[in-house]
Amino acid sequence: MTAHRVSIDPPEPIPPQLEKLLLESLKALAALGQIEAACRLAGQACAALRENSPTSWKAFNAFLHRYAGQTPDP
Repeated sequence: MTAHRVSIDPPEPIPPQLEKLLLESLKALAALGQIEAACRLAGQACAALRENSPTSWKAFNAFLHRYAGQTPDP
């Protein structure tokens, strides 16, 4: 059996409306006390957007840095 590698990098920038929707969803998740989950998802978005969509990457990176300090201590 051959393992298939799945790339998470989008081929082009995401539409601004979708970026806004995703960021608002992460904010709502954080507001419900799921800050760690929201930060994990924002980090995944950063990884996916870093190469092909630097403007969107900056937005998710800003979210990550804004909320990462609010995660509860283990």
